Amino acid sequence: MLIPKKVKFRKWQTGRSNPKSFTPDTRGSKLSFGSYGLKSESQARVKSTQIESARKVISRTLTKAGKYWIRIFPDRPFTAKAAEVGMGKGKGDPQGYCFDVFPGRIIFEVDGVDEKIAHEALRKAGSKLPIKTRIMSRAHKQ
Repeated sequence: MLIPKKVKFRKWQTGRSNPKSFTPDTRGSKLSFGSYGLKSESQARVKSTQIESARKVISRTLTKAGKYWIRIFPDRPFTAKAAEVGMGKGKGDPQGYCFDVFPGRIIFEVDGVDEKIAHEALRKAGSKLPIKTRIMSRAHKQ
């Protein structure tokens, strides 16, 4: 699982949840390394466990032939309170790390395999994530 070595703050504030603020991402929106990529079409917080699950699927599908890149890193801590605990008495303890994904962000990139295998790997990886995704290629306009 991906986690930062060191963090400046144990807990972060939640942030705004205004749907209008989920404008398309300007950074990380183009393919940089591979020929095919998985692009997000919705906004969500992707946990490190979900990224790892998608990575394993890509790794298994590509076998040793292909190469893949993870374009996001979970550095935002999320907290949770224990089950059946009443309201109040402070914020919960940190449970793990996540990454805020906005529409347009490339999440994974794949190269070194033919189009059919790359599409299959990215389709399976997209089903592991809590967001709508689209498969991109260098041939299509980004």
